[in-house]
Amino acid sequence: MASLSPLSLTCSSFLFFFFIAATSAQLSPTFYATTCPSALLTIRSAVVTAVAKEHRMGASLLRLHFHDCFGCDGSVLLDDTSTFTGEKTAFANANSLRGFDVVDTIKSQVESVCPKVVSCADILAVAARDSVVALGGPSWAVQLGRRDSTTASLSNANSDIPAPTLDLSSLISAFSNKGLSATDMVALSGSHTIGQAQCTSFRDRLYNETNIDASFATSLKSNCPSSGSDNVVSPLDVSTPTSFDSFYFKNLVNKKGLLHSDQQLFSGGSTDSQVSSYGSNGATFFTDFAKAMVKMGNISPLTGTSGVIRTNCRNPN
Repeated sequence: MASLSPLSLTCSSFLFFFFIAATSAQLSPTFYATTCPSALLTIRSAVVTAVAKEHRMGASLLRLHFHDCFGCDGSVLLDDTSTFTGEKTAFANANSLRGFDVVDTIKSQVESVCPKVVSCADILAVAARDSVVALGGPSWAVQLGRRDSTTASLSNANSDIPAPTLDLSSLISAFSNKGLSATDMVALSGSHTIGQAQCTSFRDRLYNETNIDASFATSLKSNCPSSGSDNVVSPLDVSTPTSFDSFYFKNLVNKKGLLHSDQQLFSGGSTDSQVSSYGSNGATFFTDFAKAMVKMGNISPLTGTSGVIRTNCRNPN
């Protein structure tokens, strides 16, 4: 259950996430080669259809994977039960995470061709990659073989997903605690080149911060007044909100980061040079993002005989 942020981002957001790096997980991009050879094609087809219908869905599916990666175990998809309160009502997720219906559709289609073989956690990982590709971003070989959790933790979701109010040092520490470097953190933050955030997650930046372009702030205030309109959304990347590219970083250089945590990446600190590099060289960003996504996807997965293969991603079986 992971991504990055009590940002009430209605889409990608990475923002943010995390958890303990696994060093012994036996994941492989060919995990389903013999048990479900049509799995990846089935998932990709469903994602392409969903994103073509609504471009914003690509960011939503990417964000689901981010917010699942406490252990990349499909726990973010679980509904509440009599024995646990799930993660859907966590600060970063409530009234914000979306795309569950698309995941249901994908799971149903995969089950129809390979019953009880492909995990919901792996579906999220593949759908995230396919969403990025569908919106013009890089591809990578998704490591597969995760199994699904039978429970979820609201408290872990609330404590582990970095908030949009964090300063640079806290962001670096939050990612480091999960085995992700500062370089990984900046690259993964680039997922905010797509998606949207709710007014509540950036209001304080608009009205109380000075390292923000004046015209940019003014343009946002009409939809995000000093009070009210809490759930109104604005693009995380004002330049190309539905294209996966490097404009997010160019915006940061121009003081047009939507979230406080975004602008912290370019605010006179240790990550300024990396942001500038990505802004001027999208190919470098794409390469680093792909590597970081593989690394994030390897955070404490359930493998082997641990966990289950859920037949319905909302229920523990």
